[in-house]
Amino acid sequence: MSKSSMAGKRWQFWIDRGGTFTDIVARKPDGSLLTHKLLSENPEQYADAALAGIRALLGVAAGEPIPVDRIEAVKMGTTVATNALLERKGEPTALFITRGFRDQLRIAYQNRPRIFDRHIRLPELLYSRVVEVDERVAARGEVVTALDEAAVRRDLASVRACGIGSVAIVFMHGYRFPAHEARVAQLAREAGFEQVSVSHQVSPLMKIVSRGDTTVVDAYLSPILRRYVDQVAAELGGKTGDVPQAREPVSVPRLMFMQSNGGLTDAHRFQGKDSILSGPAGGIVGMVRTAEGAGFDRVIGFDMGGTSTDVSHYAGELEREFETLVAGVRMRAPMMSIHTIAAGGGSILFFDGQRQRVGPDSAGANPGPACYRRGGPLTVTDCNVMLGKIQPGHFPRVFGPHGDEPLDAAIVREKFAALAGEIAHATGKNASPEEVAEGFLRIAVANMANAIKFISVQRGHDVTEYTLACFGGAGGQHACLVADELGMKRVYIHPLAGVLSAYGMGLAQVRAMHEKAVERRLEAGTGLLEETAAELAALCRGEIEEQGAVVERIERRAHLKYDGTDTALVVPLGTVESMRAEFERQYRSRFSFLMPDRALIVEAVSAEAVARADAPASVIPAEAGIQPRAEAVAQVAMTSGGSSHDTPVFIREHLKPGARIPGPAIIAERNATTVVEPEWEARVTGQDHVVLERTRSRRARYALGTRADPVMLEVFNNLFMSIAEQMGVRLAQTAYSVNIKERLDFSCALFDAEGNLIANAPHMPVHLGSMGESIKTVIRKNAGKMKPGDVYVLNDPYNGGTHLPDVTVISPVYPERNGDRAHSPAGDYGSVPTPLFYVGSRGHHADIGGITPGSMPPFSKNIEEEGVLLDNVKLVEDGRMLEKEIRGLLAGARYPARNPDQNIADLRAQVAANEKGVQELRRMVAHFGLDVVRAYMGHVQDNAEECVRRVIGVLKDGEFTYEMDNGAVIRVRIAIGADRRSATVDFTGTSAQLESNFNAPSAVVHAAVLYVFRTLVDDDIPLNAGCLKPLQVVIPEGSMLNPRPPAATVAGNVETSQCLTDALYGALGLMAASYGTMNNFTFGNDRYQYYETVSGGTGAGDGFHGTDTVQAHMTNSRLTDPEVLEWRYPVRIDGHEIRRGSGGAGRWRGGNGARRRIRFLEPMTAAILAGHRRIPPYGMAGGSPGQLGRNWVERADGSRTELSFADETEMQAGDVFVIDTPGGGGYGPPA
Repeated sequence: MSKSSMAGKRWQFWIDRGGTFTDIVARKPDGSLLTHKLLSENPEQYADAALAGIRALLGVAAGEPIPVDRIEAVKMGTTVATNALLERKGEPTALFITRGFRDQLRIAYQNRPRIFDRHIRLPELLYSRVVEVDERVAARGEVVTALDEAAVRRDLASVRACGIGSVAIVFMHGYRFPAHEARVAQLAREAGFEQVSVSHQVSPLMKIVSRGDTTVVDAYLSPILRRYVDQVAAELGGKTGDVPQAREPVSVPRLMFMQSNGGLTDAHRFQGKDSILSGPAGGIVGMVRTAEGAGFDRVIGFDMGGTSTDVSHYAGELEREFETLVAGVRMRAPMMSIHTIAAGGGSILFFDGQRQRVGPDSAGANPGPACYRRGGPLTVTDCNVMLGKIQPGHFPRVFGPHGDEPLDAAIVREKFAALAGEIAHATGKNASPEEVAEGFLRIAVANMANAIKFISVQRGHDVTEYTLACFGGAGGQHACLVADELGMKRVYIHPLAGVLSAYGMGLAQVRAMHEKAVERRLEAGTGLLEETAAELAALCRGEIEEQGAVVERIERRAHLKYDGTDTALVVPLGTVESMRAEFERQYRSRFSFLMPDRALIVEAVSAEAVARADAPASVIPAEAGIQPRAEAVAQVAMTSGGSSHDTPVFIREHLKPGARIPGPAIIAERNATTVVEPEWEARVTGQDHVVLERTRSRRARYALGTRADPVMLEVFNNLFMSIAEQMGVRLAQTAYSVNIKERLDFSCALFDAEGNLIANAPHMPVHLGSMGESIKTVIRKNAGKMKPGDVYVLNDPYNGGTHLPDVTVISPVYPERNGDRAHSPAGDYGSVPTPLFYVGSRGHHADIGGITPGSMPPFSKNIEEEGVLLDNVKLVEDGRMLEKEIRGLLAGARYPARNPDQNIADLRAQVAANEKGVQELRRMVAHFGLDVVRAYMGHVQDNAEECVRRVIGVLKDGEFTYEMDNGAVIRVRIAIGADRRSATVDFTGTSAQLESNFNAPSAVVHAAVLYVFRTLVDDDIPLNAGCLKPLQVVIPEGSMLNPRPPAATVAGNVETSQCLTDALYGALGLMAASYGTMNNFTFGNDRYQYYETVSGGTGAGDGFHGTDTVQAHMTNSRLTDPEVLEWRYPVRIDGHEIRRGSGGAGRWRGGNGARRRIRFLEPMTAAILAGHRRIPPYGMAGGSPGQLGRNWVERADGSRTELSFADETEMQAGDVFVIDTPGGGGYGPPA
């Protein structure tokens, strides 16, 4: 019997094993569909949810064999590997990596994930053992060190003897020159390793950090997947390797898995690296196929499950990312472009005394929400139960000890009543349990709407023109509310929306993808590109045909980027002209400008083969006529918009095409609940789909008072931070220089009408706390003169700046022209209006002039030697950029800017970022009203102020004297006020201003104080001016912390700022010193200029160890990937390793510093500007200090040059510059 004839007599099962529920869609032999939903983890009832669901649908008792002859195929998406990654329960794995790079994946790009955590927690490493291999290949392919095969054999045998059976092999430039990797892989297989993952096969693309992480993930997860696949296959009568061919009789069901790239593959081909988004990818495929079938070609996917919410964008083609971060691991493999936030039905509700908060913690499947009858906490799902939006009588009865009880609404009412009492006691605001639940729901909806903005508005898409395609078990409960939050007017819900990810498994096609790095100029022609693409296409075709499928099409693509940048866009492979045109179209659409002077580089070529689908295509029938309203099965009380509504409940299966249901209404079905909110209407289409449409325009503004509300306080906190983050995305995308675009050395923030900091994106702390001084300077110097369309720029350290390379662009925010005069002063611009707010962006420009390239001179004596000074300069007037005047300033200084074109391009990017902030603040005013926005700008500061006042109450008076390497002293005394809610921070006794450049402007001091006191608050509040209100800061004029012009300040921003934070922590007695320097390293000549900061170890505190080699305190800039650095510059990284033992000893040990070795391949000038080369970072409470840092040069002739903390030297080919960064101090006497 042929496969096709048997298909009509056998079942298919399409399964999504999610974090909370496992959803199954079964296609019966007659083609009809059944659905089934069960808890993913229910150990009292079954061992595996997927197999239990198959048994239930086939009517097979637990423990009985599954009748495999009745099953044609099982297509599955699974979170088995994702959960193993999140919980760090993968296979013990050894990493084999080039000598000198044993810690490369741990150090990575140096940035810390949460900038205000004193105890920096980095993701746990996946590998349990590292082996350094003697081998080295240069960026262009020369063999620097031959592979030592004998040593590799010994190391492999040693690792295998320890019981480790999985190995990841990652060598420098192995993506391009794989011979060494391939040989070690062969030796590993000969040594008996069951899993061998090799970087040039797993992810053949540049960047050793993300490629290495991806390879380790593959080695770590593939054995776990294999065991799960074997378990399922065994129950289905086969093994992983049993892959039926198209021409063979079929007796074993075909077992297939969904990959992260949106394509199915046979079980035996399913790899760890392709499994991370297995389930969510099915949802995207299901959404796209069903939405297109329904006639919607531009959709926003909204997949809300129990644990998280996935959002996605579709406008004609599947969007993929080739580099992303999952569970703290950098992945460089093709994945569906999905943005996930920790906001699902199981997100836990919190009240912290001032704010109501939702998530990010989740109750998961066990214990689950309070209503699940397992003693769980209140969650978003419980909000909907409380409000009557989820009716226990119309929800699956799968709860209780026997899995047959309904949701428990009584415990939900009891817990919300208690929480309402707690909120009333803390805030004096009496709210009903329903009001409390609706408040939490409003916060959750705002969080989900912000996530959708991230993948749409930030990328230039007008979301109001899209349809919200809603699916997932919890999506329909919130669809109208989320659409309202975004201004969307239509929601589309498929009949199988509650199990659409599972349905997507059935609609998906078998796909094979391969990519290969190229890294050559586009102008070099397409010959090599075509040849490479043909090679990859043949591989893809072979993989599809080996799986018994027929290839429908093969797509060939080129990944293009501008020379010197990191942002590659994917275009169809074609002629040079067509590829350039498509790249420029995409780039201009996303980033708003082009770089015509830069060459286009082909980073990689990829090919994708797509098999012919075996799922029936959707057909759009004619619309059915309007049918009589369906009969409601119940009338229930539902709370929405602060009012209780008598709401009809409809059974989805009873609704016929043409039916129209005005809101409020509830549509219940087996696997989901859809809430039709007031002023919305549900319509059942001819395809039996539900389309929700707004019937009345939404009110322009909330009917919201200006008094602080615990719900809206959280909403505005998140909205303000979201706007700053959107500005940051725009700046990173549009900037010209590597410093801003790749190292992310910039910050964006919002300010009120007085110039007080309101909210920031989590960028550079030294910028954030000091930008307010820049805003206030512009306000003061332009009082009565500012007009709409004006933008200002400054970098003057004596008027709110920090050091000259950090250039701040400031945009006043005015009401819209002809705006609402009732809410906006001078709304028609008939007279000069007053700015409502301000937005600012500060970026570290690659060069602003001065006596050395890069504008970071070690030996500058005055501000003039550090570059071009901009003091309150008008950059834009009435919307026109004053480019000629700015160029004149950049060229007119004694030491002018070396590349004014680059400065102008970065300034344009900053103006664009600010404009994004202006637009979003105006939208906020239009939505909430000016009086409300202004009030909440005050409330968020009051909230931060109260949080700081609380922590001041547990602090003690203290003082600290901090000596720097240059002999200067920072002296600080902190005195707690008699009210125990205020403090004075007094720097009297600090050294007078210095002749060197280690002077710090007062703005830097305020930034350090603001940062330190913000880190004392454990709650997730924005860094804003409210944090400083309880503090009086005393800075003696003429001291090194408040110098008089024209003192040099370039090191004050990068070095003295770090010393200030440690001095403050010392006075507070809270933690030992961190490495206390940014270890600024620059090199260059006439052709090349480069700047980086090298991290060290952080200080320990009471109850936590310091962290090894991570950016701390006032900086969080990234480090360029070693392979990228070597490709772009004539240098070679000989090693970058953790200096074990360099952290101070103690009950809690300090973090270790690092050693970085850079070999120069041609003559250049190199400079170091650092600290703690003479005075070690202090220990605290009996802990030992961290080890000193050092700098030296190992000359090619064998000699050695020792360097000071601030020094400069000429490098020749073969010379090696070595930087040892300091360790952090220990805390408490050693045990």
